[in-house]
Amino acid sequence: MAELTSALEAILFASGESIPTARLSLVLGTDEKEILRCAAELAEGYENEGRGIRLLRLDDRLQLCSAPEYAPYVAKALEQRKPAQLSQSALESLAIVAYFQPVTRAYIDQVRGVDSSYTVSTLLERGLIAVAGRLDVPGRPSLLKTTDVFLRTMGVSSLSELPKLPDMSGGDGAAELQRRIEELQSGSEQISLDDLTQNENQSDGEG
Repeated sequence: MAELTSALEAILFASGESIPTARLSLVLGTDEKEILRCAAELAEGYENEGRGIRLLRLDDRLQLCSAPEYAPYVAKALEQRKPAQLSQSALESLAIVAYFQPVTRAYIDQVRGVDSSYTVSTLLERGLIAVAGRLDVPGRPSLLKTTDVFLRTMGVSSLSELPKLPDMSGGDGAAELQRRIEELQSGSEQISLDDLTQNENQSDGEG
């Protein structure tokens, strides 16, 4: 058990990215339940000992990251700039993808009532959403889904932890979606409602 836990820690540390538990199971020659048991042991140890790293479970993937309380030191040491903040329009688009994925950009436009091409591009660049294939219709538009980066930013381990899907039958459905995503965002400093750029608001018809 100790050797398996150490091997898991070594793999996650060397990777720097999230790794599917199925792959870890194959490499380490054990079942996924045992992998998750070792991961839970590591995560508990890191937290109880006040270590500078944490182990995250993101749906069916595992990843090591720095402890949030030491983020200022990490940013200073690596000379990282504070990430640009997302605008309200970007949060609305992100909420629609999160709750209805996979979706097309046209669907996002329909729900929001404005062109969302700029905000979708921004979310793709930030890695909060990704292309998950193409819809089998003329033009074959891209299907969009959220990513591990979205889960980490929102502070959840899986999409099942998102607040219950709001009723979209009323005219305030999009606003309610935005409010739900803001509730998640309130615990994270990585996303805010401040405008990303003036151009983004102009592109989305928000002046």
